[in-house]
Amino acid sequence: MAKQNEDLQASRSGGELNAILGRGSEFEGKLTFEGTVRIDGKFSGEISTADVLVIGEGARVQAEISAGSVIVNGEVHGNIRAKNSIELHPPARVRGNLETPQLSIDKGVLFEGTSKPSRRR
Repeated sequence: MAKQNEDLQASRSGGELNAILGRGSEFEGKLTFEGTVRIDGKFSGEISTADVLVIGEGARVQAEISAGSVIVNGEVHGNIRAKNSIELHPPARVRGNLETPQLSIDKGVLFEGTSKPSRRR
């Protein structure tokens, strides 16, 4: 059910899912993409896109993230900068600074860091 909700949110934010890093997968490096990408595995490095990044419930991401919109349900260590919005849904655990014009943090989310509003670019 949670996966369906996340996919629905991704669809609303940017269309169909273009790629997925599934559970059990690990990747280290620099990820750039167009469209919507979902991470359910482990990622370490840097993520850059003008579009939508979905971090699934089981994901563990250690990265500097720059995106159009970011939806987090998993664990993120690193700063997130989004041109449009950042959404944190339980059981998300985020340790890092957030910068976005629109921030949503649901009850039950662990967030350690600072948030800074920014203008839409």
